[in-house]
Amino acid sequence: MDKRQVIAAYRRGFLTIQECAQIIGVDSRQAAKIADDANHLYDSSNRLEQPAVKSQ
Repeated sequence: MDKRQVIAAYRRGFLTIQECAQIIGVDSRQAAKIADDANHLYDSSNRLEQPAVKSQ
């Protein structure tokens, strides 16, 4: 299974952090850090894609 899909399932609440870590093959602390880092990347990429507001 794709690690991104596993992390997305964890963020949506389908998996616990322990289950996520076991599937991707890391310990729980590493999985939490990966999920947190992925969340920051996701948030920043969404900001870049939003159109700029035109000022009048």
